[in-house]
Amino acid sequence: MAQVLEVIEIETGPKPSAAVIWLHGLGADGHDFEPIVPELGIPASKPIRFVFPNAPLRPVTINMGMRMRAWYDILQMGGGPEDEAGIRASQGLLEELILKEMKKGIPHNKIVLAGFSQGGAIVLQTALRQRRQLAGVMALSTYLPLARTLEKERTPENGALPVFMAHGKYDDMIGMDRALQTRDALLALGYAVEWHEYPMPHSVCPQEIADIAAFLLRIL
Repeated sequence: MAQVLEVIEIETGPKPSAAVIWLHGLGADGHDFEPIVPELGIPASKPIRFVFPNAPLRPVTINMGMRMRAWYDILQMGGGPEDEAGIRASQGLLEELILKEMKKGIPHNKIVLAGFSQGGAIVLQTALRQRRQLAGVMALSTYLPLARTLEKERTPENGALPVFMAHGKYDDMIGMDRALQTRDALLALGYAVEWHEYPMPHSVCPQEIADIAAFLLRIL
């Protein structure tokens, strides 16, 4: 039986006309970014459904094999070998959530994928490979996974996808150099990357929330 993710849903008004599917980071859960929704100041005239899924529980190598919510295994800090099977499995789970929103009446070009850290890696992995045009992708404090396969697997439907990237200058979990490599790789492939950096660690700050709100209102 296919795995079905538990999700937390928040609608900013009745009959939402757009959706944001937002993935949390390693060891967190769907409640992690729930408090941000009221801070975004979404106008009543543009109601949005926010979908916050819980990652599956799995053993994580850098956590001494203990089980925690994770979109894929992390074998070592700072890069190195990647859990390709886990990354692709979570891509499949996210694609199921996209289809679920479409069945609820949200057009695919009104769906934004957002993610923080490990969740951000999965939204980049998924959005750039979609056969249906999405509204945009928000990659927060993250990096591009399976970068070597992107050029071969990317789709023309999302070649002009708006990409919002944000990173902390003092991030000691995913270094700024790794984020800049991701930005430059996407720019080299012709993606429209809106880059932001903030004086923060591996987290989110008020200016970033304001910039996210502006991005969402522009693309939706």
